[in-house]
Amino acid sequence: MGKSKGSRIVITLECTCADDIKSNTRKKGTMRYSTCKNKRNTPQRLEINKFCPQCNKHGLFKEIK
Repeated sequence: MGKSKGSRIVITLECTCADDIKSNTRKKGTMRYSTCKNKRNTPQRLEINKFCPQCNKHGLFKEIK
């Protein structure tokens, strides 16, 4: 049997530019990334600057449930 992952969980990051979709967009929908984090080391919600192909620029991605 394999080991359990312990305190690492899979999270979803969503672009905050979803509100600005009406202007300067190439596609419809929201851009999301999935990653994992250690919930013991970072109990608060994660915020990372990543590239959004819909906005065609780097933007803030926030953790969603």
